[in-house]
Amino acid sequence: MPFHFSSRLKKILNWVRCFIGVVGFVALLMGILSFTSLPFWAWYRLGKSGNKSCIPNYIVVMGAGGMPSPEGLMRCYIAAEAAHKFPLAKVIIALPVDPRYFEDSHPHRMARELILRGVDSSRICYELKGINTRTQALNIKKMISNDTLSCLLIITSPEHTYRSVATFQKLGFTQVASMAAFSSELSPVGLLPEGKDSALETTPDNWPLLRYDFWNYLKLEITVLREYIAIFWYWLRGWI
Repeated sequence: MPFHFSSRLKKILNWVRCFIGVVGFVALLMGILSFTSLPFWAWYRLGKSGNKSCIPNYIVVMGAGGMPSPEGLMRCYIAAEAAHKFPLAKVIIALPVDPRYFEDSHPHRMARELILRGVDSSRICYELKGINTRTQALNIKKMISNDTLSCLLIITSPEHTYRSVATFQKLGFTQVASMAAFSSELSPVGLLPEGKDSALETTPDNWPLLRYDFWNYLKLEITVLREYIAIFWYWLRGWI
């Protein structure tokens, strides 16, 4: 009996060592990649999906992160620009909420943000039941009477764009465009005193491109990794 217990314990310890080794290798690899621009380009490519030439009949704003939030505000900002560019398109806000609390809900706040940015309230409608990208796409398909020939313009965060576009395409929509809600970062050079041309001229240890980009790229790696896991799950389920 002690022999079997000792053998099992050794196996468990071996598995723990392997697990720690894999985690350590992944952490080291992520740290190294954070000193390169690869995480940015992986994130950027996820945001460049869909047909770029169709004129949309519907602008679909995928809600996330609550409202107000950085993601929600950026999506509303991009959606308002798209609504002005395509004045005949309807705007669909997709974010689940209990209809009883709609007046104080995140979708309603997103609509108010769009109205503040000049979008006519009569153009705005809602998909309030879908709890993920797949169910939201299914419900939107029903809302527009299964008209898969309509052109959809998907507004969402860059990392979510590929999966959103692919989900609608899987449901038979032949024309799906996208406008990813890319944000713009402050330029370190723009924050320097007048006459300074390089961030390295301020103080010897002030290297903003290294200090900030490292952490930004590390966060992007986690975001991209999480999204690729979601894409793999959708592929396994046959949703994309």
